Amino acid sequence: MQSIVGKQLLNVLAETTVSRLLSLEALRALHTSNALNMPAKVGDKIPSVDLYENTPANKVNIAKLCEGKKVVLFAVPGAFTPGCSQTHLPGYVSDAQSIKEKGISEIICVSVNDPFVMAAWGKDQKTEGKVRMLADPSAEFTKALDLATDLPPLGGVRSKRYSMLIDNCV
Repeated sequence: MQSIVGKQLLNVLAETTVSRLLSLEALRALHTSNALNMPAKVGDKIPSVDLYENTPANKVNIAKLCEGKKVVLFAVPGAFTPGCSQTHLPGYVSDAQSIKEKGISEIICVSVNDPFVMAAWGKDQKTEGKVRMLADPSAEFTKALDLATDLPPLGGVRSKRYSMLIDNCV
């Protein structure tokens, strides 16, 4: 006969295992790069959606921003997350000058976060003048591209990782 403490320990271990499995499944969803998981295709027009820079009052329509320009746009699952903060964003920040020398007008980072979080993350990562930090707080842009994934263990709806080269809204 198991003691109450033993049963509680087994329950905690079972919950932890389920939690780990859910977390692993969520992480797999973020790291898909298979073309089947990338609904936005070459030749698609960028959706006309408002994103936010620094504050909710500062709307930036992504389609208008891209008109007549070559833009590198990339998305991350979340600001201040380890992979995004240690590798993904810093790579664009460090290479911003050489990317722009190749005729790119803007480098834009998008995440399903509020504009205050994106502004703070940009300040922390020293992105000013290099990478614009745009918030997609309701995931409207991310969903329009069909690149959203629902990850309850990691905060709900998030963006998959992706990058794209946009030339005059395409």
